[in-house]
Amino acid sequence: MIEEPFDACISREGTSSVKWDLRQEVFGKRDVLPLWIADMDIRCPQPIIEAFKKRVEHGVFGYTAKMDAFFDAIIGWEKRRHGWEVDKAWINTCPGIVSGINTAIQAFSQPGDKVIIQPPVYHPFYDAVVGNGRQLVFNPLKKESGRFTMDFEDLEKKIDDRTKILILCSPHNPVGRVWTRDELERLAKICLNKGVLILSDEIHQDIVFSPHSHIPLASLTADARGNPLPIGERTITFIAPSKTFNIAGLVTSGVIIPNRRLFAEFEYRIKANGIGIGNAFGVLGLEVAYNEGEEWLNRLLPYLEANIDYTLAFLETQAPQIKCVKPDGTFLLWLDCAGLGKDDSCLRNWFVEKASLGLDAGAVFGPGGEKHMRLNIGCPRSTLAEALNRLKTALSVEKPAREAYFTY
Repeated sequence: MIEEPFDACISREGTSSVKWDLRQEVFGKRDVLPLWIADMDIRCPQPIIEAFKKRVEHGVFGYTAKMDAFFDAIIGWEKRRHGWEVDKAWINTCPGIVSGINTAIQAFSQPGDKVIIQPPVYHPFYDAVVGNGRQLVFNPLKKESGRFTMDFEDLEKKIDDRTKILILCSPHNPVGRVWTRDELERLAKICLNKGVLILSDEIHQDIVFSPHSHIPLASLTADARGNPLPIGERTITFIAPSKTFNIAGLVTSGVIIPNRRLFAEFEYRIKANGIGIGNAFGVLGLEVAYNEGEEWLNRLLPYLEANIDYTLAFLETQAPQIKCVKPDGTFLLWLDCAGLGKDDSCLRNWFVEKASLGLDAGAVFGPGGEKHMRLNIGCPRSTLAEALNRLKTALSVEKPAREAYFTY
């Protein structure tokens, strides 16, 4: 078996890369090292590349159907990796998870209805709710000893007769939590009792580090005591190989809906929006990724975790002003930068101008994101080392923050 060269530095400039080719537009300068948007600077599995070469040689790229192989690939992956028995009749598709969430909001709520999100959280959730004329309701995560948890008491208080949907991020972006079975059961019981539909974004489901394990919310059928917990009937699950295999540009996602009525309503809205046609390479990429990419992923996960450990050790010894708790999953680090003594209006600019680093500002993730930055470690170790050295250099010429981080 050929080892994948995760350490290989491959230039993405000139490939219309959002991360690399839009640096001037996003950060105002081209010499920043971009570690922001959640894709990786690592080649996808070789079987995908070889399958694409063969498809390109065929030379005809007409309208593409999703055949049995497409659905079988999703079914096999969910069973092998997550122990979830998915029926083919439950599987729908959409170009990407954000478009799928927008479609579900349109299908299962009315303008003026309320949709709950759990900030700090993936910022397109905000646009999906507000852009469709729904009321945005915050159920902020709680932070205890640096670790984020759901605030179930607050959630119950926030739900009223106009509340129709809760959007769950599982695993959570940006804080990196992989929700436990107990947490998912508590959430499921509240939403079942209150009649709230859950849209579960599980795009990061495969990037999880031991001893944690991802549990698909809709796979729960009973609680720990054996009491029925049919949350699958009230959950729409969004998955994709995008993050796992670094093929986000193929914009192909799976939508798993066990409830037949909800499935039909979602499918109607997909067709009405004209977004049901498959992308030739997206369909093929998903099939090959899920059928032939597992060994590659098993090698990638230790590499990503080593990148995380490397970064955390560096911060502890070289940049103690910045705090970070090791995530349960994802290739994203949630940096607490309060010790730098800067407010949100200048924090991102400091990283850009002083450290020449392009990170995501925590403030865009909503309440709880203040004085934070999101760092993407999905890159070769040498790229990460360069980024951290830039940070160290910037800090070395920075006057100590007025806030005494010894008591932070």
